[in-house]
Amino acid sequence: MIDLRSDTVTRPSARMRQVMADAVVGDDVYGEDPTVNRLEALAAERLGCEAALFAATGTQTNLLALLSHCERGDEYIVGQQAHTYRYEAGGAAVLGSIQPQPLDLEPDGSLDLSAVAAVIKPDDCHFARTRLLCLENTQAGKVLPLAYLEQAAALTHTMSLGLHLDGARIFNAAVKLDVPVSDIAGHFDSVSVCLSKGLGAPVGSVLCGSVDLIAKARRWRKMLGGGMRQAGIIAAAGILALEEHVDRLAEDHANAMRLAVGLAEVEELVIDPASVQTNMVFAWPDTATAEGLIDYLREEGVLVGGYGNLRFVTHLDLTAADVDRVVELIKRYFVTR
Repeated sequence: MIDLRSDTVTRPSARMRQVMADAVVGDDVYGEDPTVNRLEALAAERLGCEAALFAATGTQTNLLALLSHCERGDEYIVGQQAHTYRYEAGGAAVLGSIQPQPLDLEPDGSLDLSAVAAVIKPDDCHFARTRLLCLENTQAGKVLPLAYLEQAAALTHTMSLGLHLDGARIFNAAVKLDVPVSDIAGHFDSVSVCLSKGLGAPVGSVLCGSVDLIAKARRWRKMLGGGMRQAGIIAAAGILALEEHVDRLAEDHANAMRLAVGLAEVEELVIDPASVQTNMVFAWPDTATAEGLIDYLREEGVLVGGYGNLRFVTHLDLTAADVDRVVELIKRYFVTR
């Protein structure tokens, strides 16, 4: 199968499986797993943070951040289409009694900071206390500019808010901008990073931040049932991902552009190759056409995602030849209709 639904579908290489098998382990709940400790130290160092915490998923690291920044009855500002609001099952509200204040995202994936400022609640017992602004980078494959991040950090500092980044694909952003990832992370009080997306690990995310925030998050992780024991087996894959799979993200970006340029030749699809910045490509056919196309591609061994559109996500298990085959199949589909 050529699986373009997400970059979460990658499988560990033989080398990654070997380092997992060879990992030295201990009990991480006691803080005694040397491989987990090494991963956390490496992640913190790469992002320029004081400390880091290894967790099972990006949903969990985002939730740990929200719980650590906010108390019951507090509020966080977030994008309507952001993962921390739309795709994490309402965990902040259900488990933390934290109220979301969603705003529409701008076309570039940012939040209008004047709109953010306008919804920050006054210190009044009638209102939830606004405590946190959450951004996402990349957002649907789009990279937030460094100048914008600086402005967002200045606003939250002025308003005494925390600033959290859902940086599931922060390394894609860093590769696109050609800057150290710490140049992005340095604007935030906490950053969640997925190891199991473009970086290719089979499982795991890290939350990075200050020593105090990570200590709170570690307690929340235990309460949520996220304390793992000999977790070095999976942490070893995360170490390899951080050490060897970052620079190659540029290949995924090149394959995404190759796919977009090829699909732009299909008259029945609406797609703008200029909008492709990292490893995601979106195309808009009419609904009936999309349904038939998805079924056709599945029969031909190609899986794609999307909600009312087509979403293609490139990753390390995908080659340029795979991209060319997908383009060929889509062109053939419309020719034969």
